[in-house]
Amino acid sequence: MMKKMEIIAESQNFTAVNIGSLDELTGYSLIHPKTGQEIVGKAFVKDITKSTGTEISFTTLPPKSDLGYFHIHNKNEETYIILKGYGEFQVDDNCFPIKEGSVIRVAPAGKRCMRNSSDLPMVYIVIQAKENSLEEYTTEDGKRVDYTVQWL
Repeated sequence: MMKKMEIIAESQNFTAVNIGSLDELTGYSLIHPKTGQEIVGKAFVKDITKSTGTEISFTTLPPKSDLGYFHIHNKNEETYIILKGYGEFQVDDNCFPIKEGSVIRVAPAGKRCMRNSSDLPMVYIVIQAKENSLEEYTTEDGKRVDYTVQWL
């Protein structure tokens, strides 16, 4: 049985979910809409969090394996954040080492693939957003407000 994400809390302005321990990501799977193949160890959170600007996925890549295909996107850039493991990442004709703490941004047209060279599962996050859509960020987009803290 496929693992289900838990909604922790939600209201008009937020949705908080729990996907569980990173070591338990293999409990998630999905059927790829284009290939029809089952992908084990991948959890997308856009729908459950009701996100309108990003798609975020958590993935486990088994030891000594690769994604099995190169891909591009039509409009979205992707940012890969390696949380555990090490291996290689290739964009177009450029191949380079990656490890825990590596962050890789890939433009939509970049032909990308990655490989886990380690003996342990590689765990990573991918954040997808429309290229050039970020107009204001960090301190430019934020505004401090007075509000009462209500910690548990």
